[in-house]
Amino acid sequence: MKYYNNIFFILLLVVFTGASCSKNFLDEDPYSSYRTGATDAQSIEAQVIGLHLTYAELWGMSGQQGFLSCWQIGTDVTSAGATQGVENPFYQYANLNSENAGVSYLWQKCYDFINHANVIIAAVGETNAKAAAEARFFRAYAYNILVTLWGDVPLLKDPVASPAFNYTRQPVTAIDLLIEEDLTFAIANLPDLGQAASESRINKDIARQLAAETYLRIGIRDNSYFAKAEQAATDIINNTSYKLIEGRYGKFLSESGDFYRDMFRYGNQRRSQGNTEAIWTFEMEYNRTVNGGTIDNPQHRRVWQPAYHKWDGMVNADSLGGRGNGRMRLSNFMKYTVWSGLNGDIRNSNFNIRRTTNYNRPGFSATIGLTAAGYRVASNSSSAVTTKTIKTGDKVIPFEADSLEVWYPYPTKWGGYDATDDFGYAVVKDWPVMRLGETYLLRAEARLRQNNAAGAAADINVLRNRAFKNARTETGDPDLGKVSAADMTIDFILDERARELIAEENRRMTLVRMGKLKERIARNGDVSPTDKVTTGFQDFNALLPVPLSEIQLNKGSELKQNPGYN
Repeated sequence: MKYYNNIFFILLLVVFTGASCSKNFLDEDPYSSYRTGATDAQSIEAQVIGLHLTYAELWGMSGQQGFLSCWQIGTDVTSAGATQGVENPFYQYANLNSENAGVSYLWQKCYDFINHANVIIAAVGETNAKAAAEARFFRAYAYNILVTLWGDVPLLKDPVASPAFNYTRQPVTAIDLLIEEDLTFAIANLPDLGQAASESRINKDIARQLAAETYLRIGIRDNSYFAKAEQAATDIINNTSYKLIEGRYGKFLSESGDFYRDMFRYGNQRRSQGNTEAIWTFEMEYNRTVNGGTIDNPQHRRVWQPAYHKWDGMVNADSLGGRGNGRMRLSNFMKYTVWSGLNGDIRNSNFNIRRTTNYNRPGFSATIGLTAAGYRVASNSSSAVTTKTIKTGDKVIPFEADSLEVWYPYPTKWGGYDATDDFGYAVVKDWPVMRLGETYLLRAEARLRQNNAAGAAADINVLRNRAFKNARTETGDPDLGKVSAADMTIDFILDERARELIAEENRRMTLVRMGKLKERIARNGDVSPTDKVTTGFQDFNALLPVPLSEIQLNKGSELKQNPGYN
């Protein structure tokens, strides 16, 4: 498999050095080094931290700047913007094939997780249950991605000690047995909330959240797992240390904003910083002194935020989230349809889905032309109907084509400005991975799947109470935003997930695990420009192609391709 290039090289080196001649005065025994297979506490701790490094490498990849878009674009919530290339086949499905770099990278990193975890699990045996539990969490995390997006995949439960070329795909049911075993062990042996070595290290509740999602997927095949999913979510919700954010807090109280926005501001994201909703916030800034930046150069901001810096009247600012590149943009469904009739929902405030802004370059003034529809053009353009002088502080007037890249309504969750990096190549803030808002959505889905629509509505209303808190106070309507059991459908829950989790969840994984990708693509709503509209989806595209390089390396056995792909 592709990770031969990294893991196998290291393992071969270890095997070679371990099998050398009898000891002599040239042999070295570096007691202070961290060695693969070592069982001393420092080495094991370093290897476990290495799993977190792999997580950062996966979602922090910048070599293919559109990599993050692969898991959002061409779904119901986003459409193509200033694409880089790797993500293009994820909305132009006729071009999705086994040589796509995004597909290959995700597969490779998942097996990096698995092999690294297997090394740790084998090394500690029964002597370090906490390390084994953290390793098992990441193994389960990786396998859950693999079976969700590929279906049957090779099953590795032991460290790879030498190159092998005879892998075969094992049934999803076999993989799921290992995932459940790993998560059960992890939940039993991981530390409780607040007891891990650091806030971002894996604890019981992080494993429970993954279990809830995993059991919902398995429940489509075996509905007894829906009750297990509900219980995993309930165990988190019943922990009174978690509370939804319903009031302003943290570093930015002197600035305009709202309490939902506060959760995603740099310096407010962790539990220690006041975010009582956080379950897993992946800390990034501890790496900022390494090579001058974070792990690689995470592209979240450049993917999600538009390139407003291209306007002559604008400068990068923290209030606008810094410099983006508009790799993708919210679909018409996400911009408009999903919010229909929900006036007052804080998640759609201009602080959270930014729809308007003002020219902010000091001393800026210009005369522009306007079309009959009110779009900006050059003042001497033949399409100009009138002219207007604009200046600092005025509301921005976009060009008609700006909605593809430069300006469009965008979620602000990944915004953040680093004055030392005005160019904004990397996002330097922490990553919101799991929070209590999603836990309620997972439990609502589990309850609905068990025909408990009233219970599902009760969970949704917990989120609605928070979302409409300010509006209810202003209007005096205590039922504003409230839903009933009759409203509950899987599509309703998917809509609510979009409202609550836009720019957080892996939307493609959610839609695939629920069997709704094809159906939800049709809700996207974008019809122009034609070269940016999702096209060519066929039923087999719900699963990804096995990377061609994996098939070609696997000379000793057939690693079958998913149907529909060459």
